[in-house]
Parts: sequence; structure tokens; C-alpha cells
Amino acid sequence: MTERVPTNPPAQQYVDGKLGAAGGGASYPILNPATGQEIGRAPGGTAADVDAAIGAARRAFDTSGWATDRALRIRVLRQFHQALLDNADALRALTTAEAGAPAFFVAGPQFDTPVESLKWTIDLAEGYEWETDLGVGVTMGIRSRRTVYREPVGVVAAITPWNFPNQINLAKIGPALAAGNTVVLKPAPDTPWLACELGRLFAECTDIPAGVFNVVTPRDNAVAAQLTSDPRVDLVSFTGSTATGRAIAAAAAPTLKRVFLELGGKSAAIVLDDANLKAVVGTTAFAASVHAGQGCAITTRLVVPRERYDEAVEIAASTMASLGAKDPADPGTICGPVISAAQRDRVKSYLDLAAQEGGRFATGGGIAEQDGDLAGGFWIQPTVVAGLDNTARVAQEEIFGPVLTVIAHDGDDDAVRIANESPYGLSGSVDSGDLERAKAVAARIRTGTIGVNGGLWFGADAPFGGYKQSGIGREMGVAGFEEYLETKTTAEPA
Repeated sequence: MTERVPTNPPAQQYVDGKLGAAGGGASYPILNPATGQEIGRAPGGTAADVDAAIGAARRAFDTSGWATDRALRIRVLRQFHQALLDNADALRALTTAEAGAPAFFVAGPQFDTPVESLKWTIDLAEGYEWETDLGVGVTMGIRSRRTVYREPVGVVAAITPWNFPNQINLAKIGPALAAGNTVVLKPAPDTPWLACELGRLFAECTDIPAGVFNVVTPRDNAVAAQLTSDPRVDLVSFTGSTATGRAIAAAAAPTLKRVFLELGGKSAAIVLDDANLKAVVGTTAFAASVHAGQGCAITTRLVVPRERYDEAVEIAASTMASLGAKDPADPGTICGPVISAAQRDRVKSYLDLAAQEGGRFATGGGIAEQDGDLAGGFWIQPTVVAGLDNTARVAQEEIFGPVLTVIAHDGDDDAVRIANESPYGLSGSVDSGDLERAKAVAARIRTGTIGVNGGLWFGADAPFGGYKQSGIGREMGVAGFEEYLETKTTAEPA
């Protein structure tokens, strides 16, 4: 049997420069989604813990030199980056154990890529143009020299989900800290250990001042909600569901704190009639299965020419059936478990709904049965849903499981209509034998990112975010860094 208990130090909160348990000693289990078994315990952060973290971050921003000492920030973040590299093997293993991420994926977007991206962010901050001289202007006869300064926002509450914990944690705290903000990180209760490890590495491996970075791990949503309403917090950076994003925006409104929201998606992969159907459909079906489909930007609607619909369904079903749902510790696994029993049941309810709406399963359609220690895990069969149009709920709502819905289109205009006929606008793809035709269709899709003829948009320097109900603002790239900055214009006599 594969060893599944991580060797990392026990999860601890990190508040005001100190690692420790939750107030009162409360804790909750951390489960391995592949087995359903407890592999550790997380501090059950209290309202007092969150209050202390906010207070520490506020004090550190207002009274320490963190906001103004760029050299200190760069040094500390380079120390932190090196600590991630030095502890990479243990963090990779923990990512598979806690998040259920397949081992091959951990070596890419689940760990190695975000660590590499952090270095890009540090380099950006080191060379960033913090001051811009606008020259001399004349207003009402007064000559003034104007200068634009970029300054940190203040205290940032970073609230992160469970599906890509390393990538999203680092994509928030990296630019926020590099910009001179102080941070309170609140991870999802399903993946608290990885966030606690970040606090430990800052504490043990860097010269970070007390209070600049804090990690709290409350399980109670009401406790976590303090971060969204407390007037000492200047910005809330959240990745998660659209419903929770709405609640955060409402809670932030009374204090008019800034919000960055990266929310849900129901992205469309458009296959035009001159595309290589076998290659594109196979790739899309593969992508829908990776990490059990638990990605907001995954293309989960496959939009294909009506005259080749049955062929596309067959290709997608063959691909997903061949992948199966397997042990994420196996280097050959593509689709592992979903994160929890609640998520498994949620995905299963959507599959039941698809059948009720008149859909059929070309493959999958239920819970994946496993043997041995995997029998207690949270498994869903990679599934292809056919026979429904774009009005079906499984075509409109984010499922967050290995489920691909195949929809027929009647030409380019109809494909664009289907893609845009969604409350979301996060990502998508267009494939054609004619690059210019594909680019013309892509230009009409209302999404924040889109791949054309197999192009991959993801990268440290590429802004990521969505249109419509997929969010507000951008993460990563220069645009993502500047989400954590204020703009100040000054004038002096010329």
C-alpha cells in the first residue's frame, strides 16, 4: 500500500510572527480525498485568532518599514522562494495527499509552475517603475511638476479555494507582499495544511517582520467572514464560487474596501467544421478529466458541428473512459478523486439531473468504485453527457467534476452564440483548420482568456480573470501585481 501520511510538520496557524494552535486548542481533521482517511489535523481558528491576525497585519503595515523598504521585501521573498525549492519534495507529496492532485500535475501547475511564477513576480517588483514623472503642467496659470507614485493598498485578506492551493495561494500572497502590503491568508478548510506550510517557511526561513504575513485556518465560515467586513482590511482577494463572491462583495461594500474576485466558469471549447475533430475532441476530453475536472477555467462544454456530433461524442467518451479515475499517487494517473464527500455528492447530483433532463451518458455517469484503501475515497467516473442543448442546467452551471457536456452547433455564428450564452466568461478555446477564421471567432467570445488552435494562455506574465459573473479584476501578470497597488499623484511648484 502506498504511504499516504505526509511527513511535513503538523499544521499550525501563523499569527504575528508566531506559529501555534488555535485559541482554545480546537482542531479539525484533514482528509486524504483518495482514501477518505485522516492524515492530520488543522487548527480550528477562532474569531479571536482572526481578529489577532488582522490586528497584527494592520500594525505591521502602519508601523514597520515593510511598506516602504523594497529591498527588505525582495530579500525576504527570495528567501521564501528558496525555502519552497528546498522543501519541494515534501510539499509535492503533501499536495497529492491533501488536495488529491495527480503526481504528474503537481510537477506542473499544482506546484512547480507556481513556485517558478513567484520568482517572476519578485523580479517584476524589483524592476517595477514605482514613480513616473509626468513633467511640468500648467493649470490655471500655475506651473507644477507632477509625479505618479504606486503604493501598497494596505492590509490584504487572501481567501483561497482547495482545487489549486499552491498556485492560488502563491498567486495572491506573492504580488501582495512584493507590492508592500501585509497579508492574512485564509485557505479552504479542505486544504489548510499547505497554507500552514507557507507560514512555517516564512517563520523559519526568512527575515520577515512579525505581522507582515499571517495564516489562519478557521473551519467556520462565520469566523472567516470577519476578513470581509473588518474595516482594518483594505482589500479582499478571493478565488472561489460566484455565490461566495457575491457575498464577499456585499460584506465589503459598507467599508468600500477593494475586492478582487476570481470566480466560476463554464467555458466552451468550440470546434469549427474544418478542425481536426479527433485531435481537438481528444485533447478537450483529456483536459476535462485532469485533476477530476476541478478547475474553474477547464472547458467543460464541447461545442461541435452538428453533422459530426455523434463522432465527437464517441471520441470524447473513448478518451475519458480510457483515463478512468485512479490513484493520484500513481505517476500515470490523470483523473484522481474529487476533494470531499460533499463534492462527490454534488457532482453526482448533477449527473442525476442530466439524466432527468433527457441526457445520456456516453461514458461514466456515476461514482467510480475502488478497492483497498481507495474504497473510502471520493471518486467520480469521467463522464461524457450527450443529447442536451445549451439550456440544460449541466450546460449552464459549474459542476467542478470530470464531466464534459457535448453540444451541437450550426456554424460559426451559432457556436459564438452558444459560447456567450452563459452567465460566466472565464475561458474557452476555438479550433479551426484556418487560423484567421479561428481568431475571428475567438475575438467574439466574451471571456477573459481563450486558446486558439491549441495555444495555451497560462503563464506568470499572463493576466487571468473573467468577464461577467466570472469575476472582477485580474490575477498574475503586471495587471495582477497592480491589483495590490494604489495610485497617488503629487504636484510641486515648477
